[in-house]
Amino acid sequence: MEKEFFDVFPNLKLKQELSELLEEVIVTKVACNSAKTCVRVYLKSDRWIHKKHIFSLEEQIQSQCFPGLEVSVKVIEKFHLSRQYTPKNFLDTYRSSMELELRNYNMLEYNLFKQAQITFPEDDCLNMALPDSVISRQKSEILIEYLHKVFCERCGMDLKVSLDYVQTEESRYRKNAAIQIRQEVANVLKHARLSTEEESVAPASAAEEKTGKEAAAGKTSAARSEKKAEAASEKKPFEKKPFEKKGKWGDFRGGFRKDPNPDVIYGRDFEDEPIPLENIVQEMGEVIIRCQVMDVEAREIRNEKTILIFPVTDFTDSITVKMFLRNEQVPEIKEHVKKGAFLKIKGVTSIDRFDGELTIGSISGIKKISDFRSSRVDTSPQKRVELHCHTKMSDMDGVTEAKALVKRAYEWGHPAIAITDHGVVQAFPEANHCFDAWGGCVPKDSDFKVLYGMEAYLVDDLKGMVTNPKKQSLDGRFVVFDIETTGFSPLTCKIIEIGAVLVENGKITDRFSTFVNPQVPIPFRIEQLTSINDSMVMDARPIEEILPEFLKFCEGATMVAHNADFDMSFIIENCNRMGIPNDFTYVDTVGMARFLLPALNRFKLDTVAKAVGVSLDHHHRAVDDAECTARIFEKFVGMCRERDITDVDKLNEQGKVSSDTIKKLPTYHAVIFMRNETGRINLYKLVSQSHIRYFNHRPRVPKSLFEAHREGLLIGSACEAGELYQALLRNAPEQEIARLVSFYDYLEIQPLGNNMFMVEDEKNDTIHSKEDLIEINKKIVKLGEQFNKPVVATCDVHFMDPQDEIYRRIIMAGSGFKDADNQAPLYLRTTEEMLEEFSYLGSEKAEEVVITNTVKIADMIEKMSPIHPDKYPPVIENSDQDLKDMCFQKAHEMYGEVLPKIVEDRLDKELNSIISNGYAVMYIIAQKLVWKSNADGYLVGSRGSVGSSLAATMSGITEVNPLPPHYLCPNPECKYSDFDSPEIKAFSGMAGCDMPDRICPKCGTRMTKQGFDIPFETFLGFKGDKEPDIDLNFSGEYQSNAHHYTEVIFGKGQTFKAGTIGTLADKTAFGYVKNYFEERGQHKRSCEINRIVQGCTGIRRSTGQHPGGIIVLPMGEEIEKFTPVQYPANDSSSGFITTHFDYHSIDGNLLKLDILGHDDPTMIRMLEDLTGVNARTDIPLDDKDTMSIFQSSKALGYENDKILGPTGGTAIPEFGTSFVRGMLEDTQPDQFDILVRLSGFSHGTDVWLGNAKDLITSGTAKVSEAIGCRDDIMLFLISKGMDPKRSFKIMEAVRKGRGLPEGAEDEMREHGVPEWYIGSCKKIAYLFPKAHAVAYVMMAFRIAWFKVHRPLAFYAAYFSIRAKAFDEAYMCRGMDVCQKKMREIIAKDKDASAVEQDMLTTLEVCYEFYLRGFTFRRMDIYQSNAIHFKMDLENNALIPPFVSVAGLGETAAISLAEQRKGKNFISIEEVAAACPKVSKTHIELLKEAGAFGDLPETSQLNLFSMF
Repeated sequence: MEKEFFDVFPNLKLKQELSELLEEVIVTKVACNSAKTCVRVYLKSDRWIHKKHIFSLEEQIQSQCFPGLEVSVKVIEKFHLSRQYTPKNFLDTYRSSMELELRNYNMLEYNLFKQAQITFPEDDCLNMALPDSVISRQKSEILIEYLHKVFCERCGMDLKVSLDYVQTEESRYRKNAAIQIRQEVANVLKHARLSTEEESVAPASAAEEKTGKEAAAGKTSAARSEKKAEAASEKKPFEKKPFEKKGKWGDFRGGFRKDPNPDVIYGRDFEDEPIPLENIVQEMGEVIIRCQVMDVEAREIRNEKTILIFPVTDFTDSITVKMFLRNEQVPEIKEHVKKGAFLKIKGVTSIDRFDGELTIGSISGIKKISDFRSSRVDTSPQKRVELHCHTKMSDMDGVTEAKALVKRAYEWGHPAIAITDHGVVQAFPEANHCFDAWGGCVPKDSDFKVLYGMEAYLVDDLKGMVTNPKKQSLDGRFVVFDIETTGFSPLTCKIIEIGAVLVENGKITDRFSTFVNPQVPIPFRIEQLTSINDSMVMDARPIEEILPEFLKFCEGATMVAHNADFDMSFIIENCNRMGIPNDFTYVDTVGMARFLLPALNRFKLDTVAKAVGVSLDHHHRAVDDAECTARIFEKFVGMCRERDITDVDKLNEQGKVSSDTIKKLPTYHAVIFMRNETGRINLYKLVSQSHIRYFNHRPRVPKSLFEAHREGLLIGSACEAGELYQALLRNAPEQEIARLVSFYDYLEIQPLGNNMFMVEDEKNDTIHSKEDLIEINKKIVKLGEQFNKPVVATCDVHFMDPQDEIYRRIIMAGSGFKDADNQAPLYLRTTEEMLEEFSYLGSEKAEEVVITNTVKIADMIEKMSPIHPDKYPPVIENSDQDLKDMCFQKAHEMYGEVLPKIVEDRLDKELNSIISNGYAVMYIIAQKLVWKSNADGYLVGSRGSVGSSLAATMSGITEVNPLPPHYLCPNPECKYSDFDSPEIKAFSGMAGCDMPDRICPKCGTRMTKQGFDIPFETFLGFKGDKEPDIDLNFSGEYQSNAHHYTEVIFGKGQTFKAGTIGTLADKTAFGYVKNYFEERGQHKRSCEINRIVQGCTGIRRSTGQHPGGIIVLPMGEEIEKFTPVQYPANDSSSGFITTHFDYHSIDGNLLKLDILGHDDPTMIRMLEDLTGVNARTDIPLDDKDTMSIFQSSKALGYENDKILGPTGGTAIPEFGTSFVRGMLEDTQPDQFDILVRLSGFSHGTDVWLGNAKDLITSGTAKVSEAIGCRDDIMLFLISKGMDPKRSFKIMEAVRKGRGLPEGAEDEMREHGVPEWYIGSCKKIAYLFPKAHAVAYVMMAFRIAWFKVHRPLAFYAAYFSIRAKAFDEAYMCRGMDVCQKKMREIIAKDKDASAVEQDMLTTLEVCYEFYLRGFTFRRMDIYQSNAIHFKMDLENNALIPPFVSVAGLGETAAISLAEQRKGKNFISIEEVAAACPKVSKTHIELLKEAGAFGDLPETSQLNLFSMF
C-alpha cells in the first residue's frame, strides 16, 4: 500500500530543502532483511532527487528512527519524469548526482566516469568514449551496467549504450617531469647540510651523492617506502614492533658515545625507512621517523639529568619527542637538535602518562638529514609575473605573508610580483620592508619590483537607467514586460513565460501573455519559485514561434523591465539565435527606483511596489509581474515630470547615482595598480573614499570615482567575480560587453581549478563542465584581441603552496563558510605550471598570456616605495625659541636668577639636542596639551622616558625632576639650592624625597627635596638623535577633550587617530583549528594543532585605533601622501578617522602623539573634589604614615590580616595586585626609591622572578643594588668607571632583551662589576624606564596618602572609578555576604571567569573597607548618585550609586537621576513610568537594594484602607 512520505515518517526532522523535495514523494514499500540489520525504503517521485539528498535522508532515518542500533538504511528511488526529459537533458542535470554516487561506490569508476566523453548520436543512444587503458577495459562493463541502472531502472527510459576507447597523448607536463626532478634534486642539494667544515671533500661528496640519490628517488624510493608503510598499515594497522634494548646505545647506557658517521648526533647509525607520522596513531613499538624540529625545551630534573622535549613534524602530522640526558650531554645535543633542524630519529612510541598524548621516547639514534620537503622551482628560461596575490591582510581570506610571497618570487627569478588584497593596501609596508638593508629578502639595488595594487570592490555607477537611449519621450510608447525562465543564463536556459503590457501616454492600452515550451524540463527550484511545471508548458508553442509575435507587439516601443538586463539578455540571445536584428532601447525600473526612492534599502519588485502603493498578487508569474511593473512605471513617470524630466536621455543625465545608492549597488572585483607617484596618491584616495564615503559591508570604489583619479593607475578585469566575467556568464549584449572591456587596461584569465566550484554548483545554469570554463577564458582572450587589450593569466594567489590550503580551509570554516573544505587551487604557480595550465590556448597564445603580457604590465609600473620616505613634522611658529624661553623662565623661577651650573649645563645640552634635531615642536605640543588639562582641573601623568628630560620638566610636560637629588629653598626671595653636600651625594642615583628634612641655611625656610637622578640620554641617546616618544597619561574622563584640543592646535582635518590592524591571535586560531578537527571527528595531537595554528595567525580580522595615538598632518599636505584613512573597524559612528596603515608603518614620517587615558588622574581629581586637598602641593612624597603601609597595615587600623596579608597595598595603583604585594612583603620598602625599583621589577620581564627576587632573598644583593630600571645599568656602569657611551649601548641591549653585547662581559669584569650583576643582565628580557616608574609611583603615593589620611574619600573614589565589577548585591550587604562571595570565587580557582576575577579584586577592597570600620548605607532613590559613590561622613558610610546594581548601565542610571529632580514619587510604579530606560528587572533589583524605601508598589488607592 502506497503512502505519502510524511505519512510514513511523520516525526522525521529534515532540512527545509529536503522536506520540500519529499512533500509529493510516495513510499511504495519498506522492507527489512531477516537479520533486521538493514532497512530498505522504496520511493517514487515525479521529479528527480539528487543523491546527496538521498544519502542525507538515509542518515537522518537511521539516526532518528534507529538511534543506538546497528541498523543501516538504504533508500531506493524511482523517478516518473515528464515527457520534457530525454536521456541527454537528464544526464546534463543529473550528472553531478551520478558522480557523487559513483564516488561513494568506488574511486576508480568515479574517475573513469569523470574522464568519459559522452555523446548522444540519437535520442535513445548513448556513446561513451573512455581513454584506452587496462583499467578502462576492466571497469567499462561496470559503468555500462550503472548507466542502465540509472536511465532504465531508475527513470524508466529506453537507452542503448555503446562504448569506444580513445588513445590519449602524453602531456607536455609529463615530458618535462624529468627536468623538474633534476631541478628538485639540485634544490635539495643546495640546502643540504650533511657534513661539517672539518670534513674532507671526498666524504662530503659521498654524502651529497647519497642524499642526491635519495632526493632523485623523490617520488620513487621515498614514495615506495611510504606506500610500503601504507600497505603495511592497511594489513596490520597498529602492529607493534618489539622494543629491543640496545645496551651501550641506550639513553643513559653510553648513548653519548660517538658513532663513526658524522651525521649521527646521538646513539648509533641506522638505515631503516621512516614511517609517516600520520600513520602513527597509537603505540606501535620502535619506529623511525624523518622530521623537522618545531621547538626545543630543556627541563632540568633530579640527579643531574635533563629532559629534552621537542615537537617535530614531517608535514603529514606532528608528534612530541622526549629524551632523557645527562646534564653534560645537553649542550652538544642542543647544538644540533634545534628549531628548524631536519632529523631522522629512532625511538619508541608510548602514551605520555602526564598529558595522555602519544610521544616518542627511549631514543636510540638521531642523525642529521637534508630538507626532505619537495620545494617547487621555476625552471622556465623566461619567467612570468604574478599579478594577483592576496596576503594575510585580505580579511580572513589570504594566509600568506607579503614577505614570503616576495621572497618566493625573487628566488624563482620572477622580475616582479603583485600585492593585491581585497579592498585594502595594508600589506604594502611589509612588502616594502623586503628591500630593507637589515632583515630584507631582496637587495635594494635589485631590478626586482613589487607591484602595489588592490583588488577593489568596483561599483558600476556609470551605467544609466536607460540602455541605448534615443531621446524617446516618457509620454511615448512603452512595453513593460517580464519573463520567467528555467534558470539565470540566457546561454543555457530557456524562456517559459512572457507577460507584457503596452503603455501609451502613461496608460495601459494592451496586454500580451503566453507560456513558452522550453523543450527541456523545468527545474524543481524554478517550479517552486514560479509555480510553473512541465505539464503547464508542454502543449505551448516554442520560442521560435512566440518571439516574432512578441516583437511585433513591441514594435515602435521602448522596452521596460524590472532588472531589465536579465530579461533583455534572454530576448537578445533568442533574437541572435534566430537571426532577428535587434537594436532595443530599454529602461530598468530598478535603476529608476534607486534614483526616485533613495530611502529604500532593497529594490526587489515587491518592495518597490509596496513603496509606491501598487499591489502585487502573484509574484514570479510573468503577466502579474509585468502588470505590477507597468503600474510602478506609471508612478515613476509622474515623479519624473515633477522633476522636469521628459525623455529617457534626461532621465540618464539627471539620475546620477548618489553615495547612498552606491552603497546598495552590486560590487565586482577589479585589480587596480599604482604606476607611479601620482598613481600612489590616487590609489590611496580611492582607498580612503571607499572606506569613508562608500563603505557598506565592504569598501566600494564607484567607477566615477576611479575615473576622477585614473591618472597613474592601471585597472584589470580580475577574477570570476569581476563584471566582465559575470557579463559573459549572463551572455550580456555585445554593446554591453564592449562598454565593459573598454573600461579596463588589461583583461584577466585564471586556471580552470579556480572556478570549478561553478561546475559543481547545481544552481549555476551556465557552467556545467571544464569545457565551459575553457570557453569563457577563450572568449576573454578573443575580446583582448578585438579591443587590443593585453590578456594576462594569473593565479589569484591566496596561499603559497598546494599544501597550505589547510590554513585557508580552517579560517573559512571558522568564519562559517559551508564550502570551506572545497578549496580551489589558489596557490602561486611556476611559469611551467601556468604554461601547462593554459596549453589549451595553443603554445604561442599560452606564452603570451602567461609570460609576455604579465611582464608587459609589470614594465608599465615604476619601481617605488609605497611609504613616503621623508619626515614631515608639523610646524609651530617660533617653537624653538618658545621652548627655550619657557624652560629658562621656569628654571629661574625655581632656582633663581643665577642658575646652578648643573641646571644650566643640563638645560643647554638638552635644548641644543632637542632643537638641532627638530624636536622642539613635539615639546611645545605636549606642553600645550598638559597646560590645557591642568587648567581644566586634571593632573597629567607622564609615561615612558620623557621624565628623563629636564626640558620636559621645565616646560611643564612632566612633574618628574630628572636632576640628581638636591635641596631647594621654596622662598621666592631666597631660592637657595644644594647639589653638592656630602650627605646629598650619598643619595646619588636615588630619590631626593628620601633625604632627611633640612632647613635653608640662608633664610630658615624648610627646603624642598628634589630630583630622581635620571640621565637625559635614556630619552634621546648620547647623540641626541634618538626618536623621542612623549607619552602622556590624561584622565580617562578628559582624554577625548585632549584629543579634540589637538584640532584646536593644528586645525580641523589635520589630526587623525593612529590606526591599528587586528589580526588572528594564537588563542583564537587555536580555537579555530581545534574546532575544525573536532567537528569532523578527527583527533589531532596538540603539537600538530600548534603547527597548523602558526599558519593561521596574523590574518587580518578588523581594524582599530591606538588608545591614545594621534597622527598629526602638517598644514598644506594631503593625508594620502602618507596613508589612506578610514573609520576604526569601519564604524562611521565612532566619530574618529584613523590611518589605514598601522601607525608603526608611518610614525617615521608623521608625528604621533600619545594622549592616553588613565584612571589615576581621574581618581586624583575626584579625591581633590571630595576633600579640598591639592594633591600636587599638599601631599609630601616622604609622608611617614603613607610610606608605612607598604611595610605594614598598622596605619590603616588592622594588622596581618589572613586575606589581605601584612601590608596595606590593597587598592593602591602599582602595588595593589597580589604579585606586587608579595614584593612588598619580600622587600619591606621604607624609601620612595625602593618603591620606584619595585615598579620597575613589576613592569619588567624576567627582572623579578628568577632574577632580582633570588638575589635579594639570598642576601647576594640589596634592593637598592638590584637592577630595577634600565637607567640603573647605565648609571651603575658609569660609576664603575666604564665609558658612558659604552654603558649606554649595554643598557640598550639589555633592556631590549638582547643580552650583553660582544665583549661586554669581559669589560664589566675588568671594571669590577660583580658576577651576579652580569648574570642578572643576561636574564632580562625587558626593562622599564625609571622616569616612567617615578611618574607612576608619584601618582600611586598620592593616592595612598588619601587612603591613610582621608579613607572614606579614598574608597568613594576607588569604587566609583576603578571598581569595574562592583555589584551592590554582594558588596553592600555586609562583610559576611562579601566574604561568602570571595570564598565562592576562590574555590573556582582557574575556572573563574574574567568578570569573577575582577569582582574578586573589588571584593578584597570591600572587605578592607568593612575591616576598617566603614559601611555602606542602603541605596536611596533621592540621595544616591547615578555613577559615583557618595560620602556620609557622619555615619562613616558610603551611599552606593544606581550603577552599582548589576546590569544597570550608565545611561539608565543617569536617566533615573535626572527624572527624580524636583519630584516626590508616590509609588514604585510612578518611578518605573518616569524612567523608561530602566527595565522591570532593574526596578526589582533597585527595590531589593532598598532604593525605594517604603514607597508602595502602585499609585492606586485601596478602598478598604479608607474604612
